[in-house]
Amino acid sequence: MGRLTGGDPSLLRRINSAVVLHALRGAVSPTLTDLTRITGLSRPTVEGVTEGLIEAGLVVETVPEEGGARRQGRPARRFRFRAEAGHLLGVEIGSHRIAALLSGLDGRIIGAGSRDVSETACADERLERVRLLVADVLRRAGVARSSLRAVGVGSPGIVEADGTVRLGTALPGWTGLALGERLRRSFRCPVLVENDANAAAVAEHWKGAATESDDIVFVLAGLSPGAGSLIGGRLHRGYGGAAGEIGALHLLGREVTPEKLLSTTDEPLHPLDEQAVADVFALARQGDPRAQEAVERFIQRLVHDVAALVLALDPELVVVGGWAAGLDGVLDPLRDELSRYCLRPPRVALSLLGEAAVATGALRLALDHVEEQLFAVETTVTARR
Repeated sequence: MGRLTGGDPSLLRRINSAVVLHALRGAVSPTLTDLTRITGLSRPTVEGVTEGLIEAGLVVETVPEEGGARRQGRPARRFRFRAEAGHLLGVEIGSHRIAALLSGLDGRIIGAGSRDVSETACADERLERVRLLVADVLRRAGVARSSLRAVGVGSPGIVEADGTVRLGTALPGWTGLALGERLRRSFRCPVLVENDANAAAVAEHWKGAATESDDIVFVLAGLSPGAGSLIGGRLHRGYGGAAGEIGALHLLGREVTPEKLLSTTDEPLHPLDEQAVADVFALARQGDPRAQEAVERFIQRLVHDVAALVLALDPELVVVGGWAAGLDGVLDPLRDELSRYCLRPPRVALSLLGEAAVATGALRLALDHVEEQLFAVETTVTARR
């Protein structure tokens, strides 16, 4: 069994620095006395660590506010975490739009933008649109590109750890694309690429419908739905990053593809033709019998696919997002189906983030990466003799 040794003073400094920095991020203009109380460290230690964080540019001493009751003597020094010491980007690359969110090191959004893109755009054209959008968001926010500490990206497809899209049928030229490598050429900071449904699941857990749940499934509904899941609050990617690909379940003995399920003619819909899909749902709401039958077929397939994932993972909550999130009639059939098949049916809710979910999740992934660096503590472990 291993044990930590206390012989390395640099290790102790790093531990104390992480503790004080964490306290500073969670407090509003604390004094040294406040930080001593919060951290449990001695005042000299807190003061020394705080001075080091000021030198590193992560903390600044605040100016006392004027007004209020005057006190004798020198006012207590107050400090704050410098969220502006670095910036983060969250980027969504979709079939019809790209979007970007910019934040400081506290995750608070200070800039945003989106652009439409053709569903037929090649990979080079789509990535060029991303670069132009990012440049515009940074310019309007007055943030230098060199200030970026990490960039998170949400993309359709099965994404490997290095950011390569192993399989991506939703976007032209996406399968085999070294997306992470291509994007890193534009940034001097780490670029983290994640599947879009996975990113959306992270977003809903951070700021959306799943803030109170650690075991969730997020369903990115569409003709070929995908899903992201969190187990114990941690993203579950699977061995090869393909967890949640429920859009492929129709291959298991059910020959009818999603494109045919929602068709009102003998011709299948194009997977990227969102307007054609919207037209079918609009006709169903107007009472068109063929459209109503198509929507019913589609919803039944969707709830069966989700039920299969729920049976495997037993989540507390299922969040439905994507373009189907705003369509009438999705939640009740899903609840009914889960009640039929599951021993303990999960709660079901619509996404609270809507079309911002993927970019928000990508931003959270960038923030997680930076926080791991800020609060990292390198430990020395020796074998107990």
